[in-house]
Amino acid sequence: MKRSSAPPGERFLFEFRKVGTQMRVAAIDDATGTEVVIVAPLTASQKQMQLTAAAKLRRRLADRESENGGSRPHSDGRPGRLA
Repeated sequence: MKRSSAPPGERFLFEFRKVGTQMRVAAIDDATGTEVVIVAPLTASQKQMQLTAAAKLRRRLADRESENGGSRPHSDGRPGRLA
């Protein structure tokens, strides 16, 4: 897995796996454990794959936040969500 150089407060992990003639890229939010997966051609650069996966993960996190009425998990690891 590779860590990204994301903006402060945003830490994503990336996992790259070659599957046949394509690359499977998983992006995981370190804070919430939320994961998304994209499949990209092997001709795409690693940076392109990371940017695409990170954009999908940001969209997923934004969707989840709007579903939860803007709540977010506790930053100190306690269970539950902040409202």
